Amino acid sequence: MRYAIALLALLAATPGLAEGERAGDFDYYVLSLSWSPNWCALEGDARGDGQCDSRHDFSFTLHGLWPQFETGWPSWCRSVERDPTRSETAAMADIMGGSGLAWYQWQKHGRCAGLSAQQFYAVARQAYESMVIPEVFRNLNRDVRLPALAVEEAFLEANPKLERNMITITCDRGAIQEARICLTKDLTPRPCVADTARDCRMPNALMEAVR
Repeated sequence: MRYAIALLALLAATPGLAEGERAGDFDYYVLSLSWSPNWCALEGDARGDGQCDSRHDFSFTLHGLWPQFETGWPSWCRSVERDPTRSETAAMADIMGGSGLAWYQWQKHGRCAGLSAQQFYAVARQAYESMVIPEVFRNLNRDVRLPALAVEEAFLEANPKLERNMITITCDRGAIQEARICLTKDLTPRPCVADTARDCRMPNALMEAVR
């Protein structure tokens, strides 16, 4: 019994997912880029999300800029900064697909950066714009199946400052989900650690066409 209690105490103290951490206390960022057509097919269409409307031509959109620890990551941090205004979240829709995501990402992750909402959105935009979306994906006009590794290779070719250990490709339900790129606090690419280096190994992952 004593052993079981001690083990539970150890597990409870092990770093991992954190909540309510102090804003600004983190080690690096993960820039998360979502393949919008697949997200729409798997989730967005069922919600009637405006991001999935045919008037848009979203390819890789900004899912988020996530503060990370070397082990684990903070979320829902304590912050004295005010929440963003509707106009501030709406201004992120051109790269995030909608203002709702911008609001949620601020609440869960943005507060942890130790910045104001306006500053955080500016840094997130800067991080997004620092990455070149491979041309082949920006104008993908038909559904394709390809190795997840090919998506990684395309990013490496389009972004010479990236090295293989700085990017990971994730999959969801047989489809390409995200490209996640590790960045320092000044947005310089850096190696990912075990928490974020989880490459999808699918040989025939689906990428739906840009709408």
